Amino acid sequence: MTDHLTHVTHPLVQHKLTLMRDKNTSTGQFRQLLREISQLLAYEVTRGLPMTTRSIETPMQQMDAPVIDGKKLALVSILRAGNGLLDGILELIPSARVGFVGLYRDEETLQPVQYYFKVPTELEDRLVIAVDPMLATGNSSVAAINLLKKAGAKNIRFVCLLAAPEGIARMKEAHPDVPIVTAAVDSHLNDHGYIVPGLGDAGDRMFGTK
Repeated sequence: MTDHLTHVTHPLVQHKLTLMRDKNTSTGQFRQLLREISQLLAYEVTRGLPMTTRSIETPMQQMDAPVIDGKKLALVSILRAGNGLLDGILELIPSARVGFVGLYRDEETLQPVQYYFKVPTELEDRLVIAVDPMLATGNSSVAAINLLKKAGAKNIRFVCLLAAPEGIARMKEAHPDVPIVTAAVDSHLNDHGYIVPGLGDAGDRMFGTK
């Protein structure tokens, strides 16, 4: 992956995203759609993983068959909404190691403040996939990537459902080496920092805390 931004336009991704945007979609449906769409995005973000072969016996004969090479990749959820993407990707890659970054926004400075950080060991030898449904201002995402790099991560990719142009620009400026995979690039941010047209607050819609 060399492009800074990959916009996944696959029909299944776009169809499921439309259902998620609809304000009449229930919490249960939203959660299930997020799980499904996260697996489709995981397919894209893991494209180009290093491969090797190992010798196996099929029912017909011995063969050298392709397998993923290197250390188990690390999935890092940016709390709390990132957990919705994490669950789906883990179903697809159950052997992945898992980490969590907890950030909240200081309402006076509007800057992200860290309250939790727990990640797998040997990040420098793993592909690290950071997940958060919304890339809005980009401040939290940039802060999370800063922490991951400080912990040793060198090969990081970022997966989100929706991205605003402002967030994409902020991430590219701060972390040009971190590719972004998203299902949609929306119009803009409103005065409250929400993505428009967006889908509202992903965490609230996922966990039913509106």
